[in-house]
This record gives sequence, structure tokens and C-alpha cells, in this order.
Amino acid sequence: MQYAIKIENLKKYYGETKAVDGISFSVKEGEIFSLLGPNGAGKTTTLEIIEGLRKKDEGEIIYFGKYNSPENFYIKEKIGVQLQNSAFLDNLTVYETLKMFSGLYKNSLDVNELISKIFLDEKKKARVKELSGGQKQRLAIAVALVNDPAIVFLDEPTTGLDPQARRMIWDLILELKGNGKTIILTTHYMEEAEYLSDSIHIIDHGR
Repeated sequence: MQYAIKIENLKKYYGETKAVDGISFSVKEGEIFSLLGPNGAGKTTTLEIIEGLRKKDEGEIIYFGKYNSPENFYIKEKIGVQLQNSAFLDNLTVYETLKMFSGLYKNSLDVNELISKIFLDEKKKARVKELSGGQKQRLAIAVALVNDPAIVFLDEPTTGLDPQARRMIWDLILELKGNGKTIILTTHYMEEAEYLSDSIHIIDHGR
């Protein structure tokens, strides 16, 4: 089993606050790996460093056993990111939003097929501002999948959703795993981590 990502002694400090305090872990290819912990534990900061959205203070991040920078263009093409808070253009439709993001990559999935995969067919022509919270969350996940990534980062993908919407996203995550994707998930829901994860690391106070 190859590792999709290896993290060694990762650190991020803000003054006296140790947001990420020397953590290490490995993520196997094709698994659902969860970081479980309370709000403010360091989950999002860890993910943003691995994704290349935030600078680390110390440590190593190794992708696919050989690439040591998430800012490498090859890596950017191979990862998909759903942020904890995603901002879209309110007046674009669901279709237009995904079409715009698909244009950022050399390779991308068919937008119509992706809309069906996330169960937004009936909202294809709806503007983003007209979507419910659960529908916006599904759109954010679709944006993370638009480039058919090998690794998908999902930062608390079901926070604030009703049970039906949450279960729909769980099913989608399991389908992604079935298609060979590596999923890195953060959550503070115990039942979500138990239901979805192949492996779990608990993080608190950056450790």
C-alpha cells in the first residue's frame, strides 16, 4: 500500500498559540482518513497547510512519496478541496459555477454528469443565492471534484446540515472511495468519523 501523503513534525504557531504543534501522520492511497477533534483543535489549519493555502513554520509534507510541496503544479492538478466556508458568485447558476471552475484545470469531468452525481439536476439553472445550505454544500463538494482529483479534502462537509442531507453526503463520500479516491476528512461528529473512516487521528490543542 502506497502513501498518498506523509506529514512529519508539522508546526504552525501564532505568537504563543500553537495551532499545529508537531504532528505526524500518513494517509494511504484509497482510504478515508479522518481528523477528529473539537472546534479550534487545529484541524482546519492542518488541512490548509497540506493544501498549500497556508504556510507552515516547520515540518515536511510529502505527496505520493516524492513531491514535497503542495504548491507544485502537478499536485494542484491532483487534489480537490472543499473548504469549511466556500464563497461563490451569487448570481451564477450551478452549471455556470462548475463550468467556471472546470476551466481552471487541464482535465475536468463533464459538468452535467457531475451535477447529477451530487443530486442537483433540479437546481442546474438555479442561481447560487437561491440554494439551501445543503445544496450549497453539495455544490462545494462538486467544485472539489471537478478536476477528477486523486485526493479529496473535505473540511467538515456536513456541519449544520439536516440528517437527510448529511446521509446523502456520506453516501457520496463512500462512492468516491469506491472509485479509488483518497479522502481526507475533518469532523467533530463521532458518528460520522465512525461510519466513514478507515483510520482516525484525534487532534486537540494542535497535537
